[in-house]
Amino acid sequence: MIRTVLWDVDGTLLDFSAAESAAIRSLFREFSLGECTDEMVRRYSKINEGFWQRLERNEITKDRVLVGRFETFFAEQGIDPVLAPAFNEKYQYRLGDTIVCRDDSLNLVLSLRGKVRQYIVSNGTIVAQTKKLKLSGLGEQMDGIFLSEQLGVEKPNKAFFDKVLETVSPESLSEVMIVGDSLTSDMQGGINAGIRTCWYNPDRKPLPDAYPVDFVISDLHELIPLLLPENKE
Repeated sequence: MIRTVLWDVDGTLLDFSAAESAAIRSLFREFSLGECTDEMVRRYSKINEGFWQRLERNEITKDRVLVGRFETFFAEQGIDPVLAPAFNEKYQYRLGDTIVCRDDSLNLVLSLRGKVRQYIVSNGTIVAQTKKLKLSGLGEQMDGIFLSEQLGVEKPNKAFFDKVLETVSPESLSEVMIVGDSLTSDMQGGINAGIRTCWYNPDRKPLPDAYPVDFVISDLHELIPLLLPENKE
């Protein structure tokens, strides 16, 4: 039986794309950079994803991710990359202004309170995640919050999960499950740690053979029969 759930935040409990788009567009206005089109947002998102994947492979530092993604994006758009540090600093705060729960996640988390232990595990920055978790109401419902900046190591590194599990102290690794949308961060991290894995895949993408996950769901409510067997139909 699964007694402990490790929740990813961005793209799982919360709609990161909505927050990302709103934050960038608002800062383009604030910095007088002109219109930020849908195509520009998509291009930034692709660049951002690439930088985070490099971090997951331990190729670059978190600081390099946060500033480098905007330097690259601005250079492509003909914007002075020197703006990147200031833009990123405000972006961290602005990310928390738009809260959109995936699949009514707050009520799902509330329904699981007292039935399973629930923890946040995120590579997001302390500034951004603290604001998101507070405004969404998700943070106060958790039994604990683990952010990579505080732990000093990122998902999917085993050391990240070792630190989490040392605090959570499960009786068995088999009773712990990570739920997340990222194969490279959440699922690979769970595999590295030897815990159960549940890939949140709302777009129903094919699962690559390289990721032997335990469960695949397209709606967060599909977790209920996995966590609470008495609720199986």
